[in-house]
Amino acid sequence: MKSDGKLNASGFVIQGFSEIPELQMLLFGIFLLLYIMIICGNLTIIVTIWKTIHLHTPMYIFLVNLSFIDIASISNILPKLLSLLCIKIKTISFIGCLTQMYVFLSLSGTEFFLLAAMAYDRYVAICHPLHYIVLIGLKQCARFSFVSWFLGFLTPTGHTVLISKLYFCLNNIINHFFCDINPILQIACTDTSVFYIITCIEGILLGLTGFMLILISYVFIIFAILKIKSTKGQHKAFSTCTAHLTCVIIFYGTMICMYMRPKSTFSPKLDKYFSLLYIILVPMLNPIIYSLKNEDIRKVLIKTKEMLIWHAKARCQIFLKH
Repeated sequence: MKSDGKLNASGFVIQGFSEIPELQMLLFGIFLLLYIMIICGNLTIIVTIWKTIHLHTPMYIFLVNLSFIDIASISNILPKLLSLLCIKIKTISFIGCLTQMYVFLSLSGTEFFLLAAMAYDRYVAICHPLHYIVLIGLKQCARFSFVSWFLGFLTPTGHTVLISKLYFCLNNIINHFFCDINPILQIACTDTSVFYIITCIEGILLGLTGFMLILISYVFIIFAILKIKSTKGQHKAFSTCTAHLTCVIIFYGTMICMYMRPKSTFSPKLDKYFSLLYIILVPMLNPIIYSLKNEDIRKVLIKTKEMLIWHAKARCQIFLKH
């Protein structure tokens, strides 16, 4: 089949949610509000941990990394989607599309490894509390974080290089709201069955490796918690894991819905909704979960809120006196 190399260089047209034109401005308002909420929520977590000295521990450093991933992930996709909805800029350059796809896959991979590192942190904290500083001190935490980011950005490099060599013939319309790997492969005019196989194998290996590390960690954690005699002690030990465990379930659940499905079940409309679950739901819920489930962060946020209210009242009183 004849290919058009110039088409690759000129880029793609992102269809977005053009099938519902009457809801474009409503969607713009909703996505803009969600974007602001996600940025503010994750920045609150980062600033709270940074400003609170007793939170400068491995668990919270991992959480800062997770918040940075959420901010970067949402900022990689939503600004382009907002411009698509508001000012109808539907085109994206070929390099821009590949970059968006690469960053999205890299940040997702980084989160896989980071969640596994956080599970190991909880395992050491509960099963080997006396050796916690030795096994996972700040230096070890920095190494885990670096390896997570490095492997996360290394993993999709092969995919990106291979996709950059595909031909797209006369079809350059991506039926999605961002440059995801499956919608790009669907419009290629060359045989992409090998790409789907590679994507599936890599996804299973990457996801299964991370999931097995998390599962093994929690098996040991559960056995260690069951050995605690008091119910209060068991509850206190498990409560330190609930936030991380909730994030793992949401993350893996949405990723499985997006990618771990047979090719025959792929549907452009369905894929958009599954993608929204991961791209918006995960970074929006992460700071909420860690704020509600983590006692240390909750206490700091309540104390900060009380301090801000006190300062506001003090300024109002000074203003009224004058």
